[in-house]
Amino acid sequence: MRADHGYRRRAAAAMLAAAGLLAGCTAPFASAPATSSSSRTGASASSAATASYSSGNPATPPGYPVTVPTLPTAPPTAARSSPVTRITPPSMTPSTTLPGATAMSPAPPTSPARTTGTSAIASPAAELPGGGRTMFPGRTLVALYGHPGTPSLGALGQQDLDESIERAERVAATYRGRVAGPVIPTFEIIATVARGGPGADGTYSAQTPVSTLRPWVDAATAAGMYVILDLQPGRANLLAQANHYVDLLRRPHVGLAIDPEWKLGPGQRPLQGFGGVDADEVNGVIAWLSRLTAANDLPQKVLVLHQFHLPMLRDEEEIVTDDANVAVVIHMDGQGSPAGKNSTWAAVVGAAPPGVFFGWKNFFAKDRPMMDQATTLARTPVPVMISYQ
Repeated sequence: MRADHGYRRRAAAAMLAAAGLLAGCTAPFASAPATSSSSRTGASASSAATASYSSGNPATPPGYPVTVPTLPTAPPTAARSSPVTRITPPSMTPSTTLPGATAMSPAPPTSPARTTGTSAIASPAAELPGGGRTMFPGRTLVALYGHPGTPSLGALGQQDLDESIERAERVAATYRGRVAGPVIPTFEIIATVARGGPGADGTYSAQTPVSTLRPWVDAATAAGMYVILDLQPGRANLLAQANHYVDLLRRPHVGLAIDPEWKLGPGQRPLQGFGGVDADEVNGVIAWLSRLTAANDLPQKVLVLHQFHLPMLRDEEEIVTDDANVAVVIHMDGQGSPAGKNSTWAAVVGAAPPGVFFGWKNFFAKDRPMMDQATTLARTPVPVMISYQ
């Protein structure tokens, strides 16, 4: 089945425009090809995976505004301190403005030291939600994806914090009894958000303040959930972006995700084709996460790598998958028809290195139709993470 990457770009442009991230762009989406010298080229690479669309694509979406408001974020609320099954904080509304990405150092500290006297550090032998210190196999993460206070970026931001927790639990509950082991409701929060303009630091990526994310992490932890912080890095250094959230990543219930679609090569701009990351850069993040986990006596961390187009993960076979401190999940997040998504799944699974786990994403609005739970699970290998956007 032929991939329709053009529609994927148009859909991404719509998302950025709706979120207010195309300010400074001169067109709704760029038409020039990516210029990264490290990108794979040739028909064989581009046709190896589909973008999960059927031939009956909808018409091109209407034009998008050139100048739009900046991305809103939800203000912080008081941290939760005790485990509860349902939490009722004050209603959260998007009233603040996400600042542009701040200047970052070339790389984070190479040895994340243990810090004492703070609740962010795990207690000795801290366990994961559902018990134990090894993430997979044995449990399934069911996640809402998005950005707090920004409905256009996914299901997580379409309601306030309380309601997001309740929605995540409802969605996760539909998988209980269908898979072995506990099903853990999860937030996948977009921590650094791709933007259409370079911003003050030239990275094309806006960092959400830790103070904005902390209430969501606190509340999710209190509710027995897992949290994954997603990076849309633009031209930023992945390790530097991850290190910005090190205080949150020191917690036992917080993992990390990389969205290579938004990783820009030299001279590349957002929506000029798709971005990609090299295995060396991914391995640097794995090594850093592993040191962080060991230094703070944390249970195994999750690192999610999103992929719907094979060149998004360059030299994929060289990704380290045998680090006991980090469980690597390659997450197929293509959208479209069931046949197209299944084709992309087969390509992604076929290209993956040994030792990885796999994830799957369902789109409430852009899948045609969205698969139910039984159909989502009816694949080999069975996904260990299922997210909803």
